[in-house]
Amino acid sequence: MNIQQISVFLENRPGAMAAFTKLLQKNNIDLRALSLAETENFGIVRVITDDPMTTVQVLKDGGYICSLTPVIAVAIEDKPGALVDLLDTMGDAGINLEYTYAFLAKKANSACIAFRVTDNEAASKLLAERGIKTLGQEDLPALFE
Repeated sequence: MNIQQISVFLENRPGAMAAFTKLLQKNNIDLRALSLAETENFGIVRVITDDPMTTVQVLKDGGYICSLTPVIAVAIEDKPGALVDLLDTMGDAGINLEYTYAFLAKKANSACIAFRVTDNEAASKLLAERGIKTLGQEDLPALFE
């Protein structure tokens, strides 16, 4: 199971992030997760939204360069060491982690983590074997109720 992440290229200048989020607001798009990585001239914003296909269309219509990437997301128990166990499981199986970021959910006692790995299918299968459920796009609404 995967979640669709949208990667957006932004110019690294004052107000660029505000303009980006205002476009989402204007189109009633709800951000579920956000990560920003920057360089001197541009940034890459990675977002998970309530409606990825609409988001991509709105962004393209607004002149943004963006792409969809399937990522794995899991809700893990909110306790010390829970992330270590998850990362050890993937590392021990030879699954390389390219990047990760956390996001908030209203569901009590859990932390949500998005992962970009080299092999989503292998990672999902491995996690399922260990009793860790990966989240799909359809699971997101329940996390934010």
